[in-house]
Amino acid sequence: MASHRRPKQPSRARVTVLTATAAAAVALTSQAAHADPKPTRSEVKAKVDNLYHEAEKATEKYNGAKEQQQKLEKQVGALQDKVARGQEELNTLRSGLGSLAAAQYRSGGIDPSVQLFLASDPDTFLDEASALDQLTAKQTESLEKIQEKQRALAQQRKEAQDKLGDLADVRKTLGENKKKFQGKLTEAQRLLNTLTAAERAKMAQDDQRASRAAGDRVELGNEAPASALGAAALQAGATRVGKPYVRTATGPNAFDCSGLTQWAYAQAGAQITRTTYTQINQGTHIARSQLKPGDLVFFSNTSHVGLYAGNNTVLHAPYPGAYVRYESMNTIGSYQAAVRI
Repeated sequence: MASHRRPKQPSRARVTVLTATAAAAVALTSQAAHADPKPTRSEVKAKVDNLYHEAEKATEKYNGAKEQQQKLEKQVGALQDKVARGQEELNTLRSGLGSLAAAQYRSGGIDPSVQLFLASDPDTFLDEASALDQLTAKQTESLEKIQEKQRALAQQRKEAQDKLGDLADVRKTLGENKKKFQGKLTEAQRLLNTLTAAERAKMAQDDQRASRAAGDRVELGNEAPASALGAAALQAGATRVGKPYVRTATGPNAFDCSGLTQWAYAQAGAQITRTTYTQINQGTHIARSQLKPGDLVFFSNTSHVGLYAGNNTVLHAPYPGAYVRYESMNTIGSYQAAVRI
């Protein structure tokens, strides 16, 4: 007779695993259903442009800190040289007093007044009137020279130490801003990588078309330049059309925005500062309606600068991946201010 066995029940552990697997599958399906759609090319471009502007802000702050660092390093070096020379002079003075003490010792002992010369802190002894009474005029003069040199040396050492502290702060700022603009550029590249090769090519084509519209046709009009200086700067900048944008670069074969304007004016014989944040304070502020070729034009909260070239067009170094070019002011960013050097 056939035996009748009860069907084997699945173990509790197996039921738990199956339940968890099913729940995970449902969750993944739900996430996929609610996942953000892939951004369009125009959306990517808008986000990338914004990231480039943010990176440029950090770059300009980096440039400013770099310039400050170089100045501080020179100041620290000069102070340290001054301290070293002062110490040598002090050692020479002390050596002379030591010779005097040796001569007195050989003649029968060191006079108490000479002991002052050899003290580590003659300033304390000099304050004692009783000690002063024992000094000759010449000895007093020698001791006062030592005191003066010691005070000067202490002050110079303090100044050098303060400058070293400032330098450490600036180097920290440098690192922070470098990390910031590198992060923005990395994020921009990540967004660009979400596009297909064809979409990236189309973006590049549109970018080139925008440049040609203002540059290759050279519809700059016949506006009189701001000055002979402005005309010379603009002419120098025009020779750099096609050179790549490279952050922190100042030419002659690569530039960031303020690096280009600084270089152009240097070729014209005028030294202007390194960053957008300082260049905006170097000339006479003028209204947009008063713009003339050669004027500096600032955009996006003073984080970007270019040379006005006429007909509402600016010559500038746009952003990473682009080249020095002419471009309509309407496509660069929000207008901020204009300055005539």
